[in-house]
Amino acid sequence: MAALYFHIPFCKRLCGYCDFLRSVKVQLIPQVAEQMHKELEEQHNFLTDNKIKTIYFGGGTPSLLQPSEIERFIDRARELFDCSAVEEITVEVNPDDITEHYVAELSATSVNRISMGIQSLDDNCLKFMGRRHNAEQAVEAVKRLRAGGFHNISVDLIFGVDGFGGESLERTLQGILSLGVEHISAYHLTIEPTTHFGRALAKGELKQVSEQRSEEEFIAVRQALTAAGYEHYEVSNFAKPGYRSRHNSSYWTGDQYLGIGTGAHSFNGTTRRWCEQRVEEYAVSIEYGSEELTKIERLNEYIMVSLRRAEGFDIQKIAKEWGTTHAERIDLGCKPFLERGWLRKNGDNYAIPAEHFLISDTIIGELFC
Repeated sequence: MAALYFHIPFCKRLCGYCDFLRSVKVQLIPQVAEQMHKELEEQHNFLTDNKIKTIYFGGGTPSLLQPSEIERFIDRARELFDCSAVEEITVEVNPDDITEHYVAELSATSVNRISMGIQSLDDNCLKFMGRRHNAEQAVEAVKRLRAGGFHNISVDLIFGVDGFGGESLERTLQGILSLGVEHISAYHLTIEPTTHFGRALAKGELKQVSEQRSEEEFIAVRQALTAAGYEHYEVSNFAKPGYRSRHNSSYWTGDQYLGIGTGAHSFNGTTRRWCEQRVEEYAVSIEYGSEELTKIERLNEYIMVSLRRAEGFDIQKIAKEWGTTHAERIDLGCKPFLERGWLRKNGDNYAIPAEHFLISDTIIGELFC
C-alpha cells in the first residue's frame, strides 16, 4: 500500500528556523491549488501500487486552505486511486487558524487526524522563533479540536533553543502532557544557513546550544514523555499505544508514496521524483527532477530509515535482498556499537536503543555502503 502527500507551501509569516520550501504570497493559493489538481491527474500513475493507505496535508500551513478545498483533494484522490482501505487522513494546522468555525467545517470532512505546530508553551520562546500564536491560543486550539470530535491529535515541539531550556522546556512539556494528545513530535532545533536563524548565527547574533545541553534536553524530553506513557518509536516521535503516525511510518518502512505540490517528493520503489520550484514558477508550469536509485542506494536508505525506528533492521533481509557480502560487512560493522551499548541485537534484528537515538546519524553513517 502507498501514501499520498499534498504539500501546501504557504505561510502568513516565515519562522526564523524554517528551511522548508514555502511562500508568504498567499494570494497565489487558488492558482497553486489548481496546479496541484493538475499534477495529481498527471502523476497518479507514477505509483505501481494504486492502493492508498494514508493521506497527509503538510506544509507550509495547510490550515490556510478552506476545509472544502481539502475535501476536494481527498475526493479526487478517491477517483484516481483505490482509497477503500485508507486508515489515516492528516492535516497540519497552526493554532491561530483553529477557530470554532474552522473546526466545525473541518470536522465535516474526511480528515481524522490533526498535526499542530505548537513548538513551545513559552510565549517568549514563541516570539523568538517567529511563531504567529501564543501559548494560550495553542491550548485553546487543542480544546476546540477535541470539542469538534477530533480524537487523534499530534503536536510538535522544538527543544535545543538557546535560552529556553530548563524551566521553560519543563513548563512546555508539562503543559503539552496536560492536553492528553495522542502523539508528540519533538525536534531538536536545527539551524540551516539559508534561514533567518542561519544568517543570525553567521553574524554572531545567535548561539547554538552545546552538545552537552542538547543531550540533557533530549534526555529530559524523552524521560518526561515515556514516563507519561508515550512510546518512543522513532528518533523524533512519541505516541500513545495505537497512535503511531501511520503516514510517516510509510516513509520509514520503504513504502511507495506520491508527493503533490512544489517541495514534495515521491518514491515508487525504484525511482525518486521531486518538484522544487519556487511557488511563482509552479503556479505557471510544473517541472520535475528524478533519479533511479541504485541497489546500493536502496540498501543505504533501508539502513537509514530502519535505524531511525525502534524496530531497527533485519540482517537476514539484507542478506536476501542485497547479498551475504553486504550482510557480513554490516554485521561486522555493528560489533563496536554493540559493545558500547549503542546497538542491540535481538535475533536477526539490529536496533538503536531509544535512549541513544541522539547519536543515530553517527551509527548510520558508519554502516553505510
